[in-house]
Amino acid sequence: MERSSQESHLRSENCVTYESPYPIYSMAISSSTHHHHPRIAIGSFIEEFSNRVDVVSFDEETLAVRTLPGLSFDHPYPPTKLMFHPNPRNTPDLLASSGDYLRLWEVRENSIESLSVLNNSKTSEFCAPLTSFDWNEVEPRRIGTSSIDTTCTIWDVERGVVETQLIAHDKEVYDIAWGEAGVFASVSADGSVRIFDLRDKEHSTIIYESPQPDTPLLRLAWNKQDVRYMATILMDSNKIVILDIRSPTMPVAELERHRASVNAISWAPQSSRHICSGGDDSQALIWELPTLAGPNGIDPMSVYSASSEINQLQWSAAQPDWIAIAFSNKMQLLKV
Repeated sequence: MERSSQESHLRSENCVTYESPYPIYSMAISSSTHHHHPRIAIGSFIEEFSNRVDVVSFDEETLAVRTLPGLSFDHPYPPTKLMFHPNPRNTPDLLASSGDYLRLWEVRENSIESLSVLNNSKTSEFCAPLTSFDWNEVEPRRIGTSSIDTTCTIWDVERGVVETQLIAHDKEVYDIAWGEAGVFASVSADGSVRIFDLRDKEHSTIIYESPQPDTPLLRLAWNKQDVRYMATILMDSNKIVILDIRSPTMPVAELERHRASVNAISWAPQSSRHICSGGDDSQALIWELPTLAGPNGIDPMSVYSASSEINQLQWSAAQPDWIAIAFSNKMQLLKV
């Protein structure tokens, strides 16, 4: 990574653009080792029932993103999140999506099959939309979902049954992240970050609350390289809040160099001290967290400018040298 906080006008070999026929929101990069070229799932954001998910492949040598005939499928409503099975050796490759329900898909060589639609609604007529989910890397049979109905649901996706459902917050739950096999955290419109341990479902630990009452927290990223740290973002705020779970309530750092709201955050898959953020200022910033923050705050180590607001980003363990960002109807892969 080049140490520079100037605008990075990436050379063409450091930036690959894929243009979709529709606006893009959700993205996932497969960690499967069975394909010569990594696969990327891209979800449309069309404000109607009928949406699409396209699976494309990325050739790092020729810097080409190729559509894969047969690996596109209709999705009800825009998927709020997409994720491939976290185990790179898992066959066949499985893809999960959230929207009205949690859905599992089998991604074959030339086709995609719907495996299951997981619905825990007691009334078959209505369902509470899912805002997000996270696939447990340590215990891959577990997926945790977050919903606008204030609950988090832990699924055993191998058996297709609910392991547990918790009323997690006082308001809508916007994101969920696993820290270890039986521990997850969530963020909500009630402005809190809460940690839950499946061994003691009656209690949760609040480790952060918005400084202004009832300012929603939108996203949560748990550092996989050092589980003491997590990051969250507030609605309509240019701040990324870095938390240390050992010292609740007081952030260890607040990253405030975006010039508009932050929409997406992702920790580096191979380093515990780097995080990337993207926002409405059309910028993707890579930060290196110092051991001790100075009085004037922290500057990003590199800045990339996109041509419009960045809605989503992924920093994949399978491709740690590349960050995928989504804006408008484009996905860009940035070499870091």
